[in-house]
Amino acid sequence: MEINGKTKNFVILGNPIGHTLSPAMYNTAFRSLKLNCIYTVCQVELENLGAAVAGLKALGIQGGNVTIPFKEKIIPFLDGISEESKLIGAVNTLYWTKGQFWGTNTDGIGFIRALQGRGYAIQGSPGAVILGAGGAAKAVAVSLMMAGMKKLCIINRNKERGTMLIEKIRELGGEAVFVEWDTANIKAALEEYCLLVNTTPLGMVPDIEKGPQVEQEWLTPQHFVVDLIYNPRETQLVKKAQAQGCKTMGGLDMLLEQGVVAFEHWFKEKVPREAMARELERWFA
Repeated sequence: MEINGKTKNFVILGNPIGHTLSPAMYNTAFRSLKLNCIYTVCQVELENLGAAVAGLKALGIQGGNVTIPFKEKIIPFLDGISEESKLIGAVNTLYWTKGQFWGTNTDGIGFIRALQGRGYAIQGSPGAVILGAGGAAKAVAVSLMMAGMKKLCIINRNKERGTMLIEKIRELGGEAVFVEWDTANIKAALEEYCLLVNTTPLGMVPDIEKGPQVEQEWLTPQHFVVDLIYNPRETQLVKKAQAQGCKTMGGLDMLLEQGVVAFEHWFKEKVPREAMARELERWFA
């Protein structure tokens, strides 16, 4: 890759951000299509988020992504957001449209594509347990409901955020319940629902031992366990599920699928999905 005066810049905003594999994935895509572009990382403090977005606009940054903990907080600083982001209430992808800097959400469709790619039948499922109520949880919850999931159980430490997510789902015509974060509540929920999705950062590098409070014996082969964390490749939660004979999915599947959708917002070229997938696999080889 040659950087010159015509190189277009893309970035990802987050904090912490050292774990991200987005630069590896997107820079591989750029090279594959021989695009004169580069994708870099920007760690931002919350109090500087507005200034950071203004800086991206002033510098003519072509687009990028947003990750923890800014997926919801960035919205007031953007010129507009897509219908997907309005439904979900969170943004993970930045792009220009008609001279304005907008945000959209590719997490939801990326999650559904990844789940279906693993053979999970959403329609007909008795429901899902979602750990967390942040931006990723919103994307997962809304997308599952829109795809035909019958019922959702949201478990979160912050009751206010959990209740807000429940209200959003109900406003969209879905059925959902909120349960406060407690080991007994998590165990009871897993006795009723077969799909478990961890949307929290619990278990992410470097604190890989601090996973969500899910005991191995609570899981059965009837459970499908998803952890949106992709670093480490297999979290403690995923390892527990595999030991119990559960089908599992790590965060790498969703990272790839949402990345493909984001790329479609930036370019008209055919997305080099296979090259992006190989690069992600290479990092964990």
